[in-house]
Amino acid sequence: MEDRVSAPRLVLVFSGKRKSGKDYVTDLIHDRLGSDLCCILRLSGPLKQQYAQEHGLDLDLLLGTGLYKEQYRADMIRWGETRRRQDPGFFCRLATKGARQPVWVVSDARRLSDLQWFWSEFPQQTQSVRVQSSEETRTKRGWSFTAGVDDGESECGLDSNIEFDWMIRNEANAPSLDEQLQPILMLAEEATDHH
Repeated sequence: MEDRVSAPRLVLVFSGKRKSGKDYVTDLIHDRLGSDLCCILRLSGPLKQQYAQEHGLDLDLLLGTGLYKEQYRADMIRWGETRRRQDPGFFCRLATKGARQPVWVVSDARRLSDLQWFWSEFPQQTQSVRVQSSEETRTKRGWSFTAGVDDGESECGLDSNIEFDWMIRNEANAPSLDEQLQPILMLAEEATDHH
């Protein structure tokens, strides 16, 4: 805990498949709550940073959405797995270092070990949120099945046996995101009310 000013009051840990719209939904929450109350933490950020450092790669391109990242994705996933096996909290600790706001939004949990770390570090504060979209919707957003990625643990690790606190359906035919996020935003406001 040495790097943190204070423990968070609420930790929202988001997961979902590629192109389910996790970033869109977490950005929406961030916009509603504002930067003073809320920060977005990406577990993949420190992962890519470390990976780029150790492999002499261009971090900006790895953080982007282009081909560069796709070329390295499978290897980066393997490398990340190895790191996690040695130390399951490695990327979680890096991602939360320096987080000061009372509400943390973790935008990209991919594995049970990610969730378990937050549950064990912040048992009272952690809420898990799953963002779901149909394959049809994800395909419209540019997703296509990639063997070794979409059938691997980084995409399927949280598919079953987890009782999420919240399910968000990010689809044209679902209730509006504003409506679905209302109870989560209320929770955040309650958590930050009692200074």
